[in-house]
Amino acid sequence: MPQTLNKAAQEASHSPWLIANVLAQISFGLLAMTLCIPSMQEWGAIFSTTQAEVQLTFSGYVVAYGVLQLVYGPLSDRHGRRPILMLGLVVAGLASVMAAMAGDIATLTFARILQGAGSAASMVVSRSMVQDLFSGPQRTRVMAYIGMALGMCPPLATLIGGQIHVRWGWQVNFVLLAVLAALLLVACAFLPHAAKPAQTQRPWLWAMFSAYAQLAREPRFLLYVAILAGTTATFYAFLGGAPIVLKGFGIGPDGIGWFIMAVPVSYILGNFMTSRLIQRHGEAQVMAWGQGLTLSGLAVMLALGLADVQTALAVALPLLLVGLGHGLINPPALAGTVSVLPALAGAAAAVAGLMQQLTGAAGGFLVGLVPHHGAVNLALTMVGFAVIAAAAQYALHPRRAA
Repeated sequence: MPQTLNKAAQEASHSPWLIANVLAQISFGLLAMTLCIPSMQEWGAIFSTTQAEVQLTFSGYVVAYGVLQLVYGPLSDRHGRRPILMLGLVVAGLASVMAAMAGDIATLTFARILQGAGSAASMVVSRSMVQDLFSGPQRTRVMAYIGMALGMCPPLATLIGGQIHVRWGWQVNFVLLAVLAALLLVACAFLPHAAKPAQTQRPWLWAMFSAYAQLAREPRFLLYVAILAGTTATFYAFLGGAPIVLKGFGIGPDGIGWFIMAVPVSYILGNFMTSRLIQRHGEAQVMAWGQGLTLSGLAVMLALGLADVQTALAVALPLLLVGLGHGLINPPALAGTVSVLPALAGAAAAVAGLMQQLTGAAGGFLVGLVPHHGAVNLALTMVGFAVIAAAAQYALHPRRAA
């Protein structure tokens, strides 16, 4: 059941510092995911290992980040938001220290998995806090801030991570994450207390699986999840493969972020367009336009790769269309997942988040299994996942799908 706030907490919810605190907490997981991406193109040589094993450091983080959200959500409902959030930050901080001290790829991969397991609390618990702390138009405004913050995390983190890698070494990125986890742990003390949640008669584990089983019997929910999973895997394949491809074009760790920025920046614009278009044209039409833009961008990227156009801009510029398309697809799809069975909105959000991270991990790993002497194999991988999303949308809205 939703947690309620006392009067003092309700008054505190109007504080800009509280909003900044929540934004920082919810952004930590994505920051931890992407800060070290520029270093991945050199870990193979540093640890004398294959690129596929390097990609596991990314995929391992993403899988743990997704799976543990299923656990933290119900636990925070039962025991309160702050204790679970603090537990996750402690785990993520200690894992960051372990990663900074790693001397081989196996230790680094294990540390990244633990880091993802801890960071998952920051996403699911902080998202629940938005429901607890804000209401009405203020909640909508905070959600918009969160969308913008999460959209900017990947490019800014890769820019910062690349600069740190070049100047001080890859380990310093993990030291920075450990320091941030400690600061956010202190910031938890300033989050308002919620009233003790009501206890249900059924064990929380049984109630959780019952909700998930009910959702699994809803075809529309499964199609919405498939759309989200396909678009997320397309983006994560890009995140995992871009450092490899860009290295072949002479782009080092300090420059990767400028090109990765193409998708998130246009994604933010797509979200803004969705807020303007959805009332007039409806979910099906807006999502169809998004699928058309996504597939068109990937087709241009693939065509340029097949034409042997060996420049970083030949990758980044077509992907502006992909980001724009995802900005049109994801908001209606996210809303759809929680609207099929409104009483199970929390469980629906957790399942959708898990599947996004699992398929994203698959996308990030698969690009490490094929050679990259240009952008063709990366484009083909992204096209494969984008087609899954488009097929699910056709099944959901057969008359409007792109």
